[in-house]
Amino acid sequence: MGRLFWKFFFFILLAQLTAAIGIGSILWLEGRGSDGSRPAIDETVMAAAHVEAAVATLHFGGIEALRGLLNDQRRHAVYVVDENERELLGRPVSATILAQARALLHRQPTVVREVRGNDGHVYLMFQTPQENSAIGERQVPLHFFEGRPAPHMIPAPARRLFPFMPLVAVTLASLIFALLLAWYFAQPIRNLKYAFNAAADGNLDLRLGPAMGTRRDELADLGRDFDRMTQKLRALMDSQRRLLHDVSHELRSPLARLQASIGLALQQPEKMQASLLRIAREGGRIDKLVSELLTLSKLETGVMHTRIEPIDMQDLLGGIIDDARFEASAKDCSVIWPNQMNGMVDGDPELLQRALENVVRNAVKYSPSADEITLKTNIDTSTKQLTVSILDRGPGVPENELKMIFEPFYRGSNSSTGGHGLGLAIAIRIVEAHGGSIGASNRACGGLQVDVVLPLSAAIER
Repeated sequence: MGRLFWKFFFFILLAQLTAAIGIGSILWLEGRGSDGSRPAIDETVMAAAHVEAAVATLHFGGIEALRGLLNDQRRHAVYVVDENERELLGRPVSATILAQARALLHRQPTVVREVRGNDGHVYLMFQTPQENSAIGERQVPLHFFEGRPAPHMIPAPARRLFPFMPLVAVTLASLIFALLLAWYFAQPIRNLKYAFNAAADGNLDLRLGPAMGTRRDELADLGRDFDRMTQKLRALMDSQRRLLHDVSHELRSPLARLQASIGLALQQPEKMQASLLRIAREGGRIDKLVSELLTLSKLETGVMHTRIEPIDMQDLLGGIIDDARFEASAKDCSVIWPNQMNGMVDGDPELLQRALENVVRNAVKYSPSADEITLKTNIDTSTKQLTVSILDRGPGVPENELKMIFEPFYRGSNSSTGGHGLGLAIAIRIVEAHGGSIGASNRACGGLQVDVVLPLSAAIER
C-alpha cells in the first residue's frame, strides 16, 4: 500500500483516538465527580420498597414490630428518626443526612416517608446507600424510572448536557482532523490542477517539484512525474521544430538547384543535356532525403516492420566491409578487420546492415586519404553481447558533441563533407530497436571510435 494510504489511515486513526480519549475522560470525570459527592439518601427502587415495608410494619404492628424488623435487617437498614432527632435503634444520624431527608420528603415521597406512630411520635423514615454499596450491589435510582433528574446527581446546569457531550467531542475532533486532512491534500491538488491547465494552454515551463517541498508521498511523486513529462514534451516539441527547420533547410538547396537548372535549360537550349543531368542528380538527392526521413519516422514511431531471424554477423560484416573497401579505394584508404569473430544475432538483416553500413561509410567519409579504417569485434560471454567497433583517424568530434551526432540533421563543427546528418540517427534507432546500444568516443591517437553493442542469440568463437 502507498504512502498516501497510510497518511489517510493515520489521520483517521488519530481522530478516532482523540474522540475516544475525550469521551473516556468525560466519563471518568463524571464518575469521579459522582463518587466524590455520593448522596446521603438512597433513592433506588429497592430503598423505596424497604421504606414502604417499614411504614406498613409500623401501621399494623406498632413500634415494637418495627424495632424487631429493623433489628433483623442487616443488608437493607432503614433509619427511623422521631421529631426529637432520636433514631429508633439508637444509631447515630448526622444533621446533614436529616436535612437531605427532609428536603426529599416532598420531592421523593416514595423514598422518604413521614409517619405518625401509635405512641404519638412522628417518625421520618429513609434509607442510606452505605450498606448497599458495601456489598457491591448495583442499584438503579428511582428517578431514572420516573423521568425526573436527581438534584444531587446533576447539581450544575452543564451536567444536564452530559448525554450530548460525547457527541460534541466526536464531532469537534472529526471536524478538526477533517479540516487538517483536507488542507494537507487540497494544496498539492490545486497546484497540480493549475499546472495541468498551464500545460494544456501550452506553458511547459512550470515546475511542481519546488511547490511540493519536502513531501514524500504519491502526490509529490505525481508532481515530479509531471515535471519529467513536461520536460520531455518540451524536448519533443523543440526536436520537432528543429526537425521541421532542418528538413526545410535541406530541401531548399536541392530545390533551388533544380529551379536554376530548369531556368538554365530554358535560356540555353544547347546546355539541355547538362541541365537534365543536374536535375536528375538533385532529384535523386531529394528522393534519398525523403526516404531517410521516412525510415527515421518509422523507427521513431515503432511502425517499422522487422522480421526476426538468426543473422551470421561474419557474413553480414564481410559484405559491408567489401562495399566499404570499394568506396574507400577512391581515397586510397583501406578497411581492415584483423580479429574476425563470428556470432549469431537475432534481428532484421537488412536493417542491421543499414545501421552498420552507415557507421562504416561515415568513418570512410571522414578519414584522410591513404589512411585505414579498422573494424574490431569482441564477444563477451558473460553478458552475451557482441561489440562491433569502427575506428578511423579523422578529425574526431568535440567532447560536448559526442551524443549530439546521433541526432537528426546534426553535423559536427569538424564536419567538412556533405550529407544530411541522418545516417547515425537512423543507425542508433535501428540498434536500439534490436535491444542494443551505440556510442562514440575520441581516440587517444586521433580519430573517432564508434561501438555498436548487440545481444547474442548464440556465441561461437573462432
